[in-house]
Amino acid sequence: MPTIVWLGESDCHRRELVGGKAANLSCLAAAYPVPPGFCLTVAASRARQVASLADDLRDAVSAAYQTLATRCKTTNPSVAVRSSAIDEDGTASSFAGQYESFLNVVGVEAVFQAIDQCWASAQSERIRAYRQQQGLSDSMPLAVLVQQLVSADVSAVVFSAHPVTQDTGQVVISASWGLGESIVGGTVTPDTYIASKSSLRLTSSEITDKQCMTVRSDAGTQEVNVPRFLRTRPALNEEQVLEMAKLALNLEQEMGWPVDVECAYQADRLFLLQCRPITCPGRKCTSVLKTHRSG
Repeated sequence: MPTIVWLGESDCHRRELVGGKAANLSCLAAAYPVPPGFCLTVAASRARQVASLADDLRDAVSAAYQTLATRCKTTNPSVAVRSSAIDEDGTASSFAGQYESFLNVVGVEAVFQAIDQCWASAQSERIRAYRQQQGLSDSMPLAVLVQQLVSADVSAVVFSAHPVTQDTGQVVISASWGLGESIVGGTVTPDTYIASKSSLRLTSSEITDKQCMTVRSDAGTQEVNVPRFLRTRPALNEEQVLEMAKLALNLEQEMGWPVDVECAYQADRLFLLQCRPITCPGRKCTSVLKTHRSG
């Protein structure tokens, strides 16, 4: 069983090998703007516990990181290191925000540390409690995805059906400045846009006072104040809203279920960062829930 596979390769389509997050992205990588990356499989998680294999695994990670550097045309690419559990990002449970993820990780030693911390997070009390709440087994092998970081100007969470009303004729988008951690972590109230699937037209928008955003820093990421002139400016223009709506609609048709998508614009180019089925509303739905309940 391989210990490292690349997004887009057939082995990386296998959920039982690379987990839900990586498998979903890998299946889409050939046709959609998915940043390049590699995945340490569940076999790598087991290999690291065997002294005779641990050094070989470090060598393999180092070589993969250098290959990614070549693909990104840089020496030390900034990467996102993210968990990918076998039962994560499925139709029954999403595990949104449960496992550890690390953004703006630079250098092979920092990548090693982030990978180890992702694996360690699988044994946390938070994960055990979540698994118990979902009626799942106590533990499940964890893969880790290492992927080029998109230095986002704007990030968004997109639902191909309304996550509150369950209206399948609407696409709902929450968007704000900077990296997506401010949205998924609930530290900013993002703009909310609703588009009609049938007409692919923007039907409503609520522009908020976006006071903070997550940006890259020497320590990884940090939250900073949004410049005053951007706080009440729409994070997305109508063309971008409709581009995201089309992406969500295409992904829904491709995957066969309503989708919960994370994406971002960098220099006006749209990137797909995550695609999972819509499950019950969670932390990422907070802004949508607030908008719906107050409206």
